Amino acid sequence: MKRKLRGLMLAACVSFAAGLLLVVGCKERKENPQAEAPPAAVVEPEMDANNFKVAHPAQFPLATAVEYKAPPSLNVTGVVNPDVARAVPVISLATGRVVEIKARLGDEVKKGQLLLRVRSGDVSSAYQVYLKAENDERLARLQLERAQILYEKGAIAKSALEQAEDTAQDAKVDLNAATEQLHVLGVDKDHPSGIVDITAPISGVITDQQVTNAAGVQGLPGPNPFTISDLSYVWIMCDVYENDLDAVHIGEFADIRLNAYPDKVLKGRIDNIFPILDPSLRTAKVRLEVANPGKIMRVGMFVTATFYGKKAETHAAVPASAVLHLHDQDWVYVPLGGGNFRRVTVVAGKMLPNNMQEIVSGIQPGAQVVQTALVFENTVEQ
Repeated sequence: MKRKLRGLMLAACVSFAAGLLLVVGCKERKENPQAEAPPAAVVEPEMDANNFKVAHPAQFPLATAVEYKAPPSLNVTGVVNPDVARAVPVISLATGRVVEIKARLGDEVKKGQLLLRVRSGDVSSAYQVYLKAENDERLARLQLERAQILYEKGAIAKSALEQAEDTAQDAKVDLNAATEQLHVLGVDKDHPSGIVDITAPISGVITDQQVTNAAGVQGLPGPNPFTISDLSYVWIMCDVYENDLDAVHIGEFADIRLNAYPDKVLKGRIDNIFPILDPSLRTAKVRLEVANPGKIMRVGMFVTATFYGKKAETHAAVPASAVLHLHDQDWVYVPLGGGNFRRVTVVAGKMLPNNMQEIVSGIQPGAQVVQTALVFENTVEQ
């Protein structure tokens, strides 16, 4: 009996010890933070689309940006307009109806060229006045001749002779006025006609037309049938913000570039700076007078005018092949070392002699760039 009781007690001790070891083991496992923590996160570096690495960087020669002294420039937009002083209206002094039009809007005409023909009742009235003045002048001349003969014979007083001379002189003045009226209307007094020819007063381009076939012509002060503009010189009207007006001075010259002819650079003289600002845009009108060789500038064209200041600015200049035009932006490739390169955005300026390109901003003089940007771009894309 005692032996059986000792066995039961021994089994109970063994069970208690095993339970105690289990509790201690669980406690030790729970107190270990490394056993419970998740695996450490791996942070990968962000990829920059403008960074590149090449295996053989020596195959891409480098060029050093040089210093370029550039006068400060201001670029503004403008519109081509005809020179008002060179625009001449075509005037018809005769009223009537148009029977024929010989020119159209936009045509280039020469001085004296026939533009239109008008059937006018003014011609018959003017011719009647001319015939009456011619008859009166002939009669007055005959009376003067008789009066001179009678005065020499002593048959009339000197006052009668003077009166005849005055009448003959007045008749001659009336005849000259009637003849001039026919000439103004464009009518030959020896071959009168009811048709009046209207000719071009100057050579140029028809920039306005206010008449059509069978339309009525009112003469003065009615609308002018045509307006002819001499486009050998034109005006360019530019809008300049008030903050930039200190860069614009009357009498100075500006470079004019046309979208239609990007390779041509024209010179325009600042003729006037309007004294009134646009209240909504805060801009002033600046007028340039520009020669128009070959009539390449057409009325209504948009142009870019560049005004230059007197104080030079320091810019960088690189070979033109080092500038890559991509996605409507200009880029250059700058070495970072170890075969790494970075693509940098720049603002390219004008072309310089020796195939150099002005860099307005983005890099400084002394910076190194890849000399052949297009070749480098093609290589990294492959």
